[in-house]
Amino acid sequence: MRIALLGTRGIPARYGGFETFAEELSARLAARGHEVTVYCREPFEEAMYRGVRLRYIPPVRHKYLETIAHTFVSTLDVMKGPHDVALYCNGANAIFTPLARAAGMPVALNVDGLERKRKKWNALARAWYLFSEALSTFCPNEIVTDAAQIREYYRTRYGADSTFIPYGAPTGKLPTSAVLDRLGLERGRYFLYVTRFEPENNPLMVRRAFERVKTDLKLALIGDAPYAADYIRQVRDTKDQRVLLPGAIYGDGYHELQSHSFAYIHATEVGGTHPALIEAMGRGALVLYLMTAENHEVAGGAGIPFQDEADLENRLAEVLAMEEAQRSRYREAALRRVCEHYSWDAVTTAYEALFRRLLGQE
Repeated sequence: MRIALLGTRGIPARYGGFETFAEELSARLAARGHEVTVYCREPFEEAMYRGVRLRYIPPVRHKYLETIAHTFVSTLDVMKGPHDVALYCNGANAIFTPLARAAGMPVALNVDGLERKRKKWNALARAWYLFSEALSTFCPNEIVTDAAQIREYYRTRYGADSTFIPYGAPTGKLPTSAVLDRLGLERGRYFLYVTRFEPENNPLMVRRAFERVKTDLKLALIGDAPYAADYIRQVRDTKDQRVLLPGAIYGDGYHELQSHSFAYIHATEVGGTHPALIEAMGRGALVLYLMTAENHEVAGGAGIPFQDEADLENRLAEVLAMEEAQRSRYREAALRRVCEHYSWDAVTTAYEALFRRLLGQE
């Protein structure tokens, strides 16, 4: 099949969950013999990456317009072909899917989570996302949801069914630790949180809770974000020498950090299945997670939930005081849960089957 993937910032993945998804899915589809094109907002030195064709479309740099403007122009390019099927990411892009359909290709739309709940959006942007939710129920040929909670939301609110396909994650620890050496971290001697530094992801809450805990372990807060300078300044405003804020880290460095943490903290409020959470679990991390329905769906009994900043402070102290055998049980349960439910190969097979069904090949 000739498959187009659009609506993300593109690959290689250097931003967030959708970009990781785009890279891992497209590379695996290409390895299975499909011709895959990913539309990108940043140029790459090569026209191909991991067997995937990269199509660079210059973006309009604007907090509210960048995604939809880029997807619109990408859609005009997609319509020229040759593609058999298109996968759009982000429910905000639903309005463009009929254009691709009009050009003769079936379309699937991964709606992600309830983006309108993010605090960074103004009233107009939230209204657009709510409008796009409704459009998602009939503009594409198929809705894809990555969390059972999001699937139930669309079914209850709009009476619309969807295809549930979760994200995937690699498993096992990387043996290398070059980035730890660079940052002055020791294996098993730091808490980790990797996220975009935006209010609904709560890196500031994590930093404040950690600062009140008595420990000589460190906290590595990894991330950055466009259009969030004021909030990022608040996150970075600390005199605690135990807190490291090196910015965004991708590739092997990111995987090394997840492989060797004492524990991983996940504090997102909005979204479906968060790749960083299942990736940390796949590396066998002890996970503490903010109690939301979506986060609990992923972590289940394999992690330790917390309700708010004060509760996180208590849970941090709790895991520090645990017997190592108990911490090991949590880590083993996390790895086992990812192996059973979040395999990238299984995710790729599910998308492959969806595309074949849309093309009438099954």
